[in-house]
Amino acid sequence: MADFLRGLIAAAWLLAGGARAAETITVASTTSTEQSGLFGHILPRFTAATGIRVKVVALGTGQALDLGRRGDADVVLVHDRAAEDRFVAEGYGIERRDVMYNDFVLVGPASDPAGIGALKDAAEALRRIAAANAPFVSRGDRSGTHAAELRLWQAAAVAPKSFKGYREAGSGMGPTLNMAAALDGYTLADRATWLSFRNRQNLKRLLAGDSRLFNPYGVILVNPARHPHVPAAAGRRLVAWLTGAEGQAAIGSFRIGGEPLFLLPQATANPVQ
Repeated sequence: MADFLRGLIAAAWLLAGGARAAETITVASTTSTEQSGLFGHILPRFTAATGIRVKVVALGTGQALDLGRRGDADVVLVHDRAAEDRFVAEGYGIERRDVMYNDFVLVGPASDPAGIGALKDAAEALRRIAAANAPFVSRGDRSGTHAAELRLWQAAAVAPKSFKGYREAGSGMGPTLNMAAALDGYTLADRATWLSFRNRQNLKRLLAGDSRLFNPYGVILVNPARHPHVPAAAGRRLVAWLTGAEGQAAIGSFRIGGEPLFLLPQATANPVQ
């Protein structure tokens, strides 16, 4: 009996030691990856394969990169290539890798008062929305989606705050879509959040396929030379898994209604229609 009890105690000690030894890494990422359900789909597979737990902090891309700059995240997974390149050039991140892509879509009321539904040019669509003084809800939160929207307004040669219909939600993609639905307004959304969004009311997808709506995602390890507490080995394992065969298969298998929310990297300028 004593030997049996000693065995139980030893087993409990080993289990407790294993639990303490398990690593946890923090990933700063976007509301689109979190709210779409992607992380809930893929991260349990990563943990099962490696024993490494992942804590996700979902913010706009700009805020996610700020977490990395402060060393409050170990890995960032975001979607604003220009901002990502600055992050690496400034020495805050290393080893950026392509992970996946989708596209942005312009959504708006089924009645489409600005008449953008037949267009293929996203900049022309924004010009018509401004000319019609129709409600347009911007993320307004320094996210990758907000950055893409601002580039489109620049291409349209329109100052967005120059028309009364323009509003800034200052929030994530889900709340922004809720606001657009409540106002019968237009907004720019990433395809993944749009496909998973259920409170559409009168909203519908009106424009997609413009090459300027291409939306690539990259993963970056926060530089351990700048922040020595970063668990670089565990972070590299996540980066390698996301960009390797197992992680790519997990991302590719994430679908809603049979439609993939994120596609795997390809060398094409306009891969999504």
